[in-house]
Amino acid sequence: MIPDDKVREVADRLSILEVVSDYVQLKRSGANYLGLCPFHAEKTPSFNVNPAREIFHCFGCGAGGNAFSFVMKIEGLSFPEAVKMLARKAGVEIEERQLTPAEKQAQNERQAFQRINELAADYFREVLRRKPEGSPGRQYLEKRSVDDETAEVYRLGFAPERRDGLVRYLREHNVELEVALKLGIVRKGDGGWYDQFRNRLIFPIRDAKGNVIAFAGRVLDASLPKYINSPESVLYHKSNVLFGMDMALPAVRTENSVIIVEGYFDHLALYRAGIRNVVATCGTALTATHAGLIKRHASKAFTLFDSDAAGRKATIRSMELFLEQHLPAYVISLPPGDDPDSFLMKNDAEAFGTCLQKARPAFEFFVRSLLVQTSPDSVDNKVRIIDELAPRFRKIADPLERDLYEKEICRLLGISVQAFRKRLGGMTLGPRDLHVAQNTGIFRGDSLQETLLGLMGGYPEARAEALNFGIENLFDGPYLELARLMLDAMSDTDDAQVLSRLTDKIESPDLRTLLSRLLISDEYLENINWRTVFDNCKKSREKRSLLSIRDIAAQLAVLDPDSEEYAKLLQQADALRTKKFKLQT
Repeated sequence: MIPDDKVREVADRLSILEVVSDYVQLKRSGANYLGLCPFHAEKTPSFNVNPAREIFHCFGCGAGGNAFSFVMKIEGLSFPEAVKMLARKAGVEIEERQLTPAEKQAQNERQAFQRINELAADYFREVLRRKPEGSPGRQYLEKRSVDDETAEVYRLGFAPERRDGLVRYLREHNVELEVALKLGIVRKGDGGWYDQFRNRLIFPIRDAKGNVIAFAGRVLDASLPKYINSPESVLYHKSNVLFGMDMALPAVRTENSVIIVEGYFDHLALYRAGIRNVVATCGTALTATHAGLIKRHASKAFTLFDSDAAGRKATIRSMELFLEQHLPAYVISLPPGDDPDSFLMKNDAEAFGTCLQKARPAFEFFVRSLLVQTSPDSVDNKVRIIDELAPRFRKIADPLERDLYEKEICRLLGISVQAFRKRLGGMTLGPRDLHVAQNTGIFRGDSLQETLLGLMGGYPEARAEALNFGIENLFDGPYLELARLMLDAMSDTDDAQVLSRLTDKIESPDLRTLLSRLLISDEYLENINWRTVFDNCKKSREKRSLLSIRDIAAQLAVLDPDSEEYAKLLQQADALRTKKFKLQT
């Protein structure tokens, strides 16, 4: 672990302008410096760096943070790795604290596991490249038009039919088989030690840095199971890993998008066609962790799953995850019966590019698929369709997008907007969804709350006034959470850089984006009468509370008084009335 004082020393010695200028051409624009964002393709500069605040923010894709955040994102590094990289640049010597015995043991175990996986990958690769027993694997790859160069990029290997080929190889390299057993690449039975993978083509599974953390073995015929994967271990958690992420990251930074496929050969086919911003799930469904990982690196996701029932189910599930992450998602459709591998056997990359351009928003795909499965030709079917749509519809973050989909759904079903909203519970967002939305940052761009946060960041007196008045009376949702973090960070200092360093400690991507946006664009609050602005914001918040109470009253009118939603809305109205009373006293 790197001591905090060393992190601060690195930050003090290096200007963010100096760090970012190694990657981006910047020009002065007022208090900021402006350039083309390195994290998404753009023609008009929207990437801002503020040297006074030591912060960057892109108004195009939302990326933001300090010098460490920038290096982490552009180089694909962890925080400690980014600190060490910048420490070398700044000439700061990092002396990490002594590890505890438990930490040292865990580190040694990981290093031992990593070495064993690398040895196994070398063994499988060598068998495929040169050994006579690797001939079936070479013939299989030739049949599937996989050349040596591609096989080398993927580090493809082959596990021969023999019972203990890998066991012998590991013994020759002084590996304790009991340790290798924990990785699931060898087994122990009544007849002694034997290999887990036999007569299978081997795909090494690597982490974002390119380290081999697991293996997938594919049969060469139609027998089942088609694939077997390494079991989970200290190194490998399939719900956290996307196959090919290490290969995709450079292209993802350029394209600012990720294409997600199901199979290893689907991934390979796209890579071979020159389409590099591709990842695959490792024998599991897409998870919330996967979706979060994708959001950290891209501002758009494309799914390309099979067109069968299982593939449609996976597409809809991924849509739900991306809606929860507030990440735009699209569905790529290939001709019936084709997957990426078979499609690219018959077509070139340009043809695939056409399919990519025609990709439909995931929610639109879901609506159309639902209408194909259930025809809206009866009242019963229309109700069934709405009930299927409702939980997903409520997750749509953008108000305009939600409004447009609402109108389109009503047009397709032949019902009124009022009827649709009534079936949803009298509102576009249910109380539970409203709570989730407010606490995951989908309500962006609240100028009143952002101005108040800006005043707190720039004026100690405004911070004191906010504390005295009660921040829960000024803020809600993500703004309240960020206000608390800012107050805690600035409780005993007026250091201008403390808020830029705060971005490293905020786990929520939405809150990090919000903070970097505030810091990069708060120049308008300089040299103003903070008291006047503060009081005006308070009054405006009071008026907004009154409107909110009216909205809730309208929603209560169409709900069953005995329902759970009714009770929650009633509580929300009481809370708003209390807040209004405090604002008036």
